[in-house]
Amino acid sequence: MLLYDADSPAPRCLRMFLLEKGLALPAVTVDVFAGDNRRPPFLAINPAGQTPALQCDDGTSLAESVAIAEYLEELHPTPALIGSSAAERAQTRQWWRRVELNVTEFIHNAYHYAEGLARFENRIPVAPEAAAGLKRIAQDRLVWLDGMLGDGPYLCGPRFTAADIWLYVWLDFGMAVRQPFDRRLPRITPWFERVAERPSAAQSRQPHGAH
Repeated sequence: MLLYDADSPAPRCLRMFLLEKGLALPAVTVDVFAGDNRRPPFLAINPAGQTPALQCDDGTSLAESVAIAEYLEELHPTPALIGSSAAERAQTRQWWRRVELNVTEFIHNAYHYAEGLARFENRIPVAPEAAAGLKRIAQDRLVWLDGMLGDGPYLCGPRFTAADIWLYVWLDFGMAVRQPFDRRLPRITPWFERVAERPSAAQSRQPHGAH
């Protein structure tokens, strides 16, 4: 297998997932700042032009960080970052979807339309007029998420999962692009600090070839 990595939040999610799994995959870094993900030869790996991507041993390719994580979990079920039973997997996916659909997708698009506008306006459709509203929605949904969290220490109670990774990486990214979350949130804030202390949080920050 060969991982096509990049300096971007979605690839970082996958890097942190791999580190938590203890998996070492050969990797190459795609220069997304230069737009190498939007032209050949990368488009032959992922026609959507997005990172990360995984070239499998049989020559086929997988894209979307969530799909790649699910695939690797099936191949390497321990330690379980999605779940070791049907109930655990369903619970992780429940929180994963809540995180993606209600928080991280809004952070992502708000960045494209505001702080990242100069980089993306000639690559994808952008809506600068929507940026402020998207940021407001992301913050509102974090309050909503905070209110649903139990005593933790993680989103799925005692289990650290892929859902924690996805939320942590995107909140960390948000702080770097003028979308900081409210540190007064009583559950999200200590949760964030707890995840930040995991070695994989710092080790996943930059692409670094083979893990």
